[in-house]
Amino acid sequence: MSTQNQNGYMLLFRGTELRKSLSPEEMQKVSEKWMAWFRRLTEQGKAVAGNPLEREGKIVSGKEHIVSDGPFAESKEAIGGYFLLDVATMDEAVEIARECPGLPYGIRVEVRPVAGECPIGAEARTEAQFAQV
Repeated sequence: MSTQNQNGYMLLFRGTELRKSLSPEEMQKVSEKWMAWFRRLTEQGKAVAGNPLEREGKIVSGKEHIVSDGPFAESKEAIGGYFLLDVATMDEAVEIARECPGLPYGIRVEVRPVAGECPIGAEARTEAQFAQV
């Protein structure tokens, strides 16, 4: 049984080795399948947004707000792109993820519910309410 989530779901595509393991012709075929999949989901009103991510970026961290080059995840763990889905249940989001054209080539799809608000803010509000009692 899958719970309802009115904020939608995010598909995070992990793995960037796809480019290394395919010929240019094979890469073109996978790309065409991927775009057709996204177009279909968009036409059905299930995909709200989606984009590949560039390989380079910056990481801001720590109390001093240090900026460094990144990301540094292993290529099999690096997030290569995302889709934002407007579907009601985790089961539906997982079924969409199972259609990913990159799965046979080592891509992994992480399915995450989108939170309605920041969990830290919600927890702080709850603690403040208990403190007033």
